[in-house]
Amino acid sequence: MGAPMARNLAAAGFAVRGWNRTSSRVSRVEGLAPAASVSEACRGAEFVVSMLADDAAVNGLTYEAGGILESLSPGAVHIGMSTVSVATTERLERAHAEKGFGYIAAPVFGRPEAAEKKLLWITPGGPDALLARAAQLFAAMGQGVFPMGTAAQASLAKLAGNFLIAATIESLGEAFVLAEKGGLAPARLQEFLSNTLFASPIVKGYGTRIVKQEWTPPGFTLRLGLKDVRLVLAAAEGFGAPMPLAELVQDRLETAIDRGRGEIDFAGLATVIREEAGLGA
Repeated sequence: MGAPMARNLAAAGFAVRGWNRTSSRVSRVEGLAPAASVSEACRGAEFVVSMLADDAAVNGLTYEAGGILESLSPGAVHIGMSTVSVATTERLERAHAEKGFGYIAAPVFGRPEAAEKKLLWITPGGPDALLARAAQLFAAMGQGVFPMGTAAQASLAKLAGNFLIAATIESLGEAFVLAEKGGLAPARLQEFLSNTLFASPIVKGYGTRIVKQEWTPPGFTLRLGLKDVRLVLAAAEGFGAPMPLAELVQDRLETAIDRGRGEIDFAGLATVIREEAGLGA
């Protein structure tokens, strides 16, 4: 995700330095100046944009020696675009404020192909003045921006949205199994659903993958999907919000990963549904 986002920033005229643990990924990005370290990438920058896999990666890169928090310049703003827990976002916002830096949580909706085409939906949260400063960056990376209040609320919006994506995959998997068991071609049902009452990128994209049993290459893996659903359930527990469907999806994901499918596409959640119906993965 980070590579096409950085490429689009550079194409929009921003001077972009990039760092990745795998340096070859940076060197392949057109318009990006490779940095030898996090500190070098941050030095003198007005904005630092991070796009990382999980809470552990975000915390490590932010708080470690030579990390983002040590390397920001006075008045700089850190834009965290990763999907992380509400608690992690709250801590990040406090830590940056204590050192006089700005922090915006700006998670995105969209798979890598959407990032390539500048079609991400961005749901930022933070002080209005900081969001205004970052508006041109968001415009360079996405097709629309929907502010969500505080940084913590932006992270919560992302978790709520990812829960709905997971729940939709679960529902599609069940619906197609029902169709197949009854002799109705899932592809015909998908054609109807995705072009009428349920015309959405999620139903069209994931529904097509499920019908075709197209689990690779992954745009978003089951392992990352499980990470997100666990974050959803942690938030739900903290707020006292029962989420039985999220618990079911978590069980499905854990089963799929136990069966060695952690690196297939998120649509592969449907493999467990198919197996329970006696249809095979």
